[in-house]
Amino acid sequence: MSAKPRWVPLESNPEVMTKYIHKIGVPEMWRFVDVLGLDDDLLGMIPKPVAALIVLFPKGDKIKSAEEEMCAKIEKEGQQVSDGVYFMKQTIGNACGTIGVLHAVLNNQNEADFKLAGILSEFAEKTKGMDGAERGAHLEGDVGICEAHSTSAQEGQTQAPAADDKVSAHFITLVSVEGSLYELDGRKPMPINHGKTSPDSFLKDAAGVCKKIMALDPSELNFNIMALTGGEPLF
Repeated sequence: MSAKPRWVPLESNPEVMTKYIHKIGVPEMWRFVDVLGLDDDLLGMIPKPVAALIVLFPKGDKIKSAEEEMCAKIEKEGQQVSDGVYFMKQTIGNACGTIGVLHAVLNNQNEADFKLAGILSEFAEKTKGMDGAERGAHLEGDVGICEAHSTSAQEGQTQAPAADDKVSAHFITLVSVEGSLYELDGRKPMPINHGKTSPDSFLKDAAGVCKKIMALDPSELNFNIMALTGGEPLF
């Protein structure tokens, strides 16, 4: 059996991530900003519209155990998942940053202000009829995204770890698709439907999901959240 491919992980850095999405074909009006806190006042500082949240956090034993229980319950009881959800599995080590970005933008590609171009447009077209596992496998051979990821991984404020280094932190994405809030994690077997949402309530609803994830292990403080926004800076 061939070894699982591994990439150098991306830094959770809005400037790096913004440069990355523009490089692969997201319109210039969209950018990432830090979410400084989850209370209403701090959420109100984020320019609207917000298309997605990307969350980075260490997956310790408590969080892993809770997630396994949740997925087992869903597999037993079922859930409603829209056919419009774009989901892909992670088959590349340390590629969760790129998969988080792809989940964020490709679940918004049909919105009026998301006219994708270049590398990302080609990837979306080639993978639109695939299932999650096929999309993950396709990413392994996509030279354009691989090269863009590699370049961006070297542009953070801290020295990038090696591709073979063990990294516990993991990116997930929260998006709204057809009125429901989904958690998208390439390491999980399926999207997770967290209930109803709307354009006006998405940011607060997604913040609520972040709080629930944080509560799984209150001793873990190393959470970082970014919002994908198309609004003008408020300050």
